[in-house]
Amino acid sequence: MLYQINKGCKSFGAEDVFTDIQFEIKNNEKIAVVGRNGCGKSTLLKCILGEEELDKGSIHQLSNTTIGYLSQNALADKEITVQEEMNKAFKEIFVIQDQLNEVEQLMKTDSSEKVLNRYANLLERFEALNGYNYQAELETVFCRFGFEKKDLQRKINTFSGGQQTRIAFVKLLISKPDILLLDEPTNHLDLETIEWLEGYLKKYPKAVVLVSHDRMFLDDIVDVVYEIEYGQMKKYIGNYSSFVNQKKMDLERQESAYNRQQKEIAHLEALIEKFRYKATKASFAQSKIKFLEKMEKIEEAKQPDNKTFKAHFTPRTKGGKDVLIIDDLAIGYDRELCRLSLQIQANDKIAIIGPNGCGKSTLLKTLVGQLKPLDGSFLYGHQIETSYFDQQLAQINNENSVLEELWNQYPDMDRTSIRSVLGQFLFSAEDVFKNVSVLSGGEKVRLALAKILLEHGNFLILDEPTNHLDIISKEALEEALNGYSGTILFVSHDRYFIKQIANKILVIEDGKTTLYPFGYQQYSESKNNDVVSIEHLESNKKDKDVRIKPLNIGKEIAKLEKQISAKEEELADLRELRYEPEYYHDFQKMNDLDEKIDDVHNEIENLMIKWEELSNMN
Repeated sequence: MLYQINKGCKSFGAEDVFTDIQFEIKNNEKIAVVGRNGCGKSTLLKCILGEEELDKGSIHQLSNTTIGYLSQNALADKEITVQEEMNKAFKEIFVIQDQLNEVEQLMKTDSSEKVLNRYANLLERFEALNGYNYQAELETVFCRFGFEKKDLQRKINTFSGGQQTRIAFVKLLISKPDILLLDEPTNHLDLETIEWLEGYLKKYPKAVVLVSHDRMFLDDIVDVVYEIEYGQMKKYIGNYSSFVNQKKMDLERQESAYNRQQKEIAHLEALIEKFRYKATKASFAQSKIKFLEKMEKIEEAKQPDNKTFKAHFTPRTKGGKDVLIIDDLAIGYDRELCRLSLQIQANDKIAIIGPNGCGKSTLLKTLVGQLKPLDGSFLYGHQIETSYFDQQLAQINNENSVLEELWNQYPDMDRTSIRSVLGQFLFSAEDVFKNVSVLSGGEKVRLALAKILLEHGNFLILDEPTNHLDIISKEALEEALNGYSGTILFVSHDRYFIKQIANKILVIEDGKTTLYPFGYQQYSESKNNDVVSIEHLESNKKDKDVRIKPLNIGKEIAKLEKQISAKEEELADLRELRYEPEYYHDFQKMNDLDEKIDDVHNEIENLMIKWEELSNMN
């Protein structure tokens, strides 16, 4: 047993977060902590870490157990290089390496059993710490998070805020604590990195405790689930899907047992009432009264906390069959991120996926008119009305109240109708008078979705709509979108959400796009097939069959090498700009430049990963 909480209680003011919980971490268990937003998941992690104290209960922790957590100040010294920061995780390796060198020198003159045993013990510990391969492991993990090996020699303060968070994550993983605490680790990671992280955590030799709303991520990693609901905690053995099924079955069993007992109680009470005043049956009635008093009552099953918003998106008009025609459209800011031609038709539900920085959100912003195309054109079909969800929630004014935010946009609606719509999205009573600025991320998403509902568009353009939503809310959104009769184009890193919604997958990679005319499950299967490549399928062709051809590995490697060289030249040019006065005197320009450099780093790393995979196959 590495760690245990016994009868743990935690409150903030008069509000109980959780009461009398039992929680334990054993060996190399992979544990998920699940529950609604605000139920106390992150608070539990802070209690395990020691940042918060329990109000009641006891904690038992195995001595010398190390606990790792991605904290806000993980990289305190920004003036040192990444390699120097990473070396802090390998201190014990360096100490043992020095000791091994000393003993090796000693062994030249002293070959006693004591010296030999000391050398053997040091060597065993050195190998256990992966002393011979720690740098190779560091470089592998570092590059998987979108960096290049040479970035290890850069100072931390030369990276953007998002990059520094990823660097801290790398350091946490390679430090290999006995208990690894991860709070929403897939946030802001692209699908490829998420899938790699899954494999890494599954093989992680020690314990992992996860808080995540990514259902597929939890399904693929965890073997124990703890749920916090109504301040209570319950343990389930198995992955997330198994937990959902077990919880449903437990509820059904408890409801059945409760109903049977209630019928028995009613029957006994009827007998008692019938015979208690008859002298010949009085003793019988008394025995039944005592039996009832001693009966262990089964509690009525408490219904799951499934309260969530109810949305029914309805288009005002049906619109034409051709929803959007994109012709050789180049998108980007001051440089081209990708170029595409595409035809979107009525009832298409297309998910856009690809590495971070490839242009997914930029494409959506271009299609809704927030950015100008660099080249090419696009044309909406007859009577097509768009509704756009911005992942930055820029369409919401923080100065308004919740009621004002909706009513200002629809002033012709009466107050009752506006409040009715807000009620559907869980804004009731005094909640409607809250200032938007004090809302949580999930509440702001619900408010933005309420605005979209009232727009009645027939073409929804959604950029990461599940950000900040808990699992119950994601399921509510999935239900609403699956019932929607219009067309959807959306960006998401949530594979389960993509699988539930999309009937086509648009992949943006290396500046090019490929449309797959099927959902995520089939796309994932085709992607993992190393023997074939699927050609780009243009949606305006009559032949809808997917054409498959053998993969020419040598040709693909040569093509990748050219792309890598071009990107490295582009990266060098961007770095030179840092020394131009117009950049180093302008904070915003320098910040934008760093983001561009970050994007090119990501592109090069993705190309290198493909090159390495194909080289291994050749």
